Amino acid sequence: MAEESKNNLREKAKQRLSSRIRKKETVQAKHWAREWLDAILFAFIAALIIRTFFIEAYRIPTPSMEQTLLTGDFLLVSKVHYGARTPMSLGVPFTNIHLRGVQLPWFRFPGFMDVRRNDIVVFNYPIDTDIISQKTNYIKRAVGIPGDTLAIRDKVLYVNHEQAEFYSTFEQTYEVFVADRLRLSPSRVQSAGGQIRQQSGSNYIINMNEESARIIESWQEVKEVRPAVLPESFNDFGRQPFTFARAFRGNHHNMPDFVVPFRGQEIELTAENWNLYRDVIERYERNSVSRNGDVFVINGEETNRYVVQKDYYFMMGDNRDNSEDSRFWGFVPEDHVVGRASIIYFSWDGNSRMPRLSRVFTRIHGIR
Repeated sequence: MAEESKNNLREKAKQRLSSRIRKKETVQAKHWAREWLDAILFAFIAALIIRTFFIEAYRIPTPSMEQTLLTGDFLLVSKVHYGARTPMSLGVPFTNIHLRGVQLPWFRFPGFMDVRRNDIVVFNYPIDTDIISQKTNYIKRAVGIPGDTLAIRDKVLYVNHEQAEFYSTFEQTYEVFVADRLRLSPSRVQSAGGQIRQQSGSNYIINMNEESARIIESWQEVKEVRPAVLPESFNDFGRQPFTFARAFRGNHHNMPDFVVPFRGQEIELTAENWNLYRDVIERYERNSVSRNGDVFVINGEETNRYVVQKDYYFMMGDNRDNSEDSRFWGFVPEDHVVGRASIIYFSWDGNSRMPRLSRVFTRIHGIR
């Protein structure tokens, strides 16, 4: 009996020890899980704050900025340069899920600088109808800032009556004339940095930058290379769905002088300039306007004068003949500006399915 009692005591002691070990392990597991949960939550909140107020990653999806930015480039976009916006809508962070039609009161923090002429800017596509922050992100070069007078003549951009700077990475279409009965090799053109868009006999339309144009012009079979310019009589704007484009006759290679709107600018509205400013007044500054010829009624008051409430920018792609930009859909309001492109941190070539190592952690060409 005594031996049996001792065995029972030993068994109970083992059970109590085992129970204490299990409890300790459970406490340690809960403590470990809580630490990991806290770390994940902290990392999530830190990433959300950084993404919202400081810097955000952005991928180039189209060739509209080539050769400055290539399809597959991954950028860091600074929000502090122009001032970060506070959240504008309610949604699930890091997703496109949000409550439609709900816009929060918001403001922009002071930035280090204003948008400068020729900055490469990420902005919300203004023609979208969603809440500003939920509109599609676009990236273009700010060729015109508030108050600038712009014009395009034979495909050349003029800013304040002077020819704008033309960077070596800019692409455009060129006409290439080849000697009779000779042909250009598409692979050879591609190796020189060009892309054949059209061919008619011995004449070619090739998209490329100036350096590639000089290389191809040096080929023995090539007689002449010159920029492909649409004649003023070619009415491309008349077929565009955008209000801004209908303010002009002709095409995006030839546009007469116009002023980029600025805060405080007083506009005298006419039937002729209404399409130029219609999106500014109705879409971006949310006024109710009715018109009968040259007679305008704005918010119930008959007047042909309007004072602009915001600053605006004119954006163009560096791939000048392969970019749908402000030449078609018009001005970008200041509240649509997201940030300033700063650095390429990675680049992926979708054709070769290889990284472009030479572009990793490089400063964007043309950024001052």
